[in-house]
Amino acid sequence: MFLIMPTSSRMISPQLSANARIVLRQRYLAKNKRGVIVESPADLFWRVAHDIALAEQQYPPATRQRHLARQFYELMASRTFLPNSPTLMNAGRPLQQLSACFVLPVEDSLESIFDAVKHQALIHQSGGGTGFSFSHLRPQADRVATTSGLASGPVSFMRVFNMSTDVIKQGGTRRGANMGILRVDHPDILEFITLKQNPSEMTNFNLSVGLTDRFMQAVRRRQDFALVNPRTAKPVRRISATLVFDRLVQAAWQSGEPGVLFLDTINKANPTPHLGPIEATNPCGEQPLLAYESCTLGSINVARCITTHRNRRAIDYEHLALVVPHAVRFLDNVLDRTRFPFAAIETHTKQTRKIGLGIMGFADVLIQLGVPYNTEEALQIAKQLMSCIQSHAHAASQQLAKERGVFPACKGSRLEAQGLHRRNATVTTIAPTGTISILADCSAGIEPLYGISVARTIMEDIRLESLHPEFLRQARARRLPLAQLRREVGHTESIQHLTQIPEDLRRLFVTAHDITPTHHVQMQAVFQRYSDSGVSKTINLPTTATPQDVAAAFLLAHELGCKGLTVYRSGSREHQVLACSHVQSC
Repeated sequence: MFLIMPTSSRMISPQLSANARIVLRQRYLAKNKRGVIVESPADLFWRVAHDIALAEQQYPPATRQRHLARQFYELMASRTFLPNSPTLMNAGRPLQQLSACFVLPVEDSLESIFDAVKHQALIHQSGGGTGFSFSHLRPQADRVATTSGLASGPVSFMRVFNMSTDVIKQGGTRRGANMGILRVDHPDILEFITLKQNPSEMTNFNLSVGLTDRFMQAVRRRQDFALVNPRTAKPVRRISATLVFDRLVQAAWQSGEPGVLFLDTINKANPTPHLGPIEATNPCGEQPLLAYESCTLGSINVARCITTHRNRRAIDYEHLALVVPHAVRFLDNVLDRTRFPFAAIETHTKQTRKIGLGIMGFADVLIQLGVPYNTEEALQIAKQLMSCIQSHAHAASQQLAKERGVFPACKGSRLEAQGLHRRNATVTTIAPTGTISILADCSAGIEPLYGISVARTIMEDIRLESLHPEFLRQARARRLPLAQLRREVGHTESIQHLTQIPEDLRRLFVTAHDITPTHHVQMQAVFQRYSDSGVSKTINLPTTATPQDVAAAFLLAHELGCKGLTVYRSGSREHQVLACSHVQSC
């Protein structure tokens, strides 16, 4: 039996796009044993809202919020807020695994390695993604005392994790995803850097190099640095930092991987250093986590938070101030309603109670405000918007702490040292929102538009095409030749050369490839300033971008305090998730 929402003329009905309905049918709506869909989109949102509201029952009656299920339902049905995909898929259903992000430890023993493979499989089976640091594994050709043999190195074991993902994803509704990280001072770093130059390698992994401040200083000073055997903690040789950095830049330029994580920057912001250093993130890099931690994410569609007064549009900060506390409460409740894949995950997750509230629809907001993405004004809007969300989110977590208590690991944490008492060790995160932004019918995360007419590939076999609705509205208002424009904007990633489109419209509808790498990084850095965890953003580059552009982006990201960076040069991979609609003409 599936929970059906109560009949009420006052309950809003979800207004969903055709693409959103396709994705819901393929991935989210509950099905019976014969594979027949047995719930509507409204039923799904009620199922999730009702289940997450049940968490209130475990707290004292005086602090419970009445009618919370209705409020949660309306947030989702109005497309104002959506949680991460596992929550939508599994809340109120037998699996009840609601978290998206996990980090698992990999220590230098076969037992630890294959425990991690087993745990990875359980997490993927439940709809989560996994991140790993392989930096503790001894390097290739290092001595193995128990067998008097030679170690095969971290890269060889990574292939085992990749193969496990291939097997598990065949039966699921969500493709398994991984992040693989190796410190830059590991002796096998050069092999790791070039691993994905072969398109058939590590197809279920994103890769990132863990960079240190010491390494970045050596790059800037053109010095050598030490490679360290993790088994002995002793240097094995010195190597040119410039050589390693240039190899990293070249690989990222050629294939978009590996990305980079700035480990020292991440750990300077680690709220619980007494629990250990952070060495890894979730698959998209926005959620640094300790070993065995998980995190639940959710995003506010800020395009639904616009008000109009005297024909002028503005961000409705009063509405945001009402939405944010409900979203924080929702995510904290998710932690209590989650059935974790195994006990260690539950123990560590509930020690810190990390949540990640972020946004989607930012590019749409700028368009509604008439502000091009690649301007100083857009950076100022980003600062004002995210600082407001973080401030209200922290206040909401503080209020929850008064009602429910601080997170258990607060004693000894940086928050305690600062006199801060919150329910959650981290509260804000900028996630990519690749799929839930389709459900919300808005632009993804904080990304600029990829194109005016975009084709998305979902689950490797579903292709969704869309023309930006605001562009369509403005083109109609100006009586532009729509049939011709549909063809032309679908053939290109940028419209700046289409002179039949008025200049002011071209200026407003800038795409990712019209934006300089510097501005991309500056935008990420603004959001990072107001994100407790990390920021998922791709520095999209045109085909003509050079390795020097990539190098400059990495250096600037470190300088501005970003926790990581991913670049992608258009056309550098045979298959890509986003493309202009007529791929053969891109």
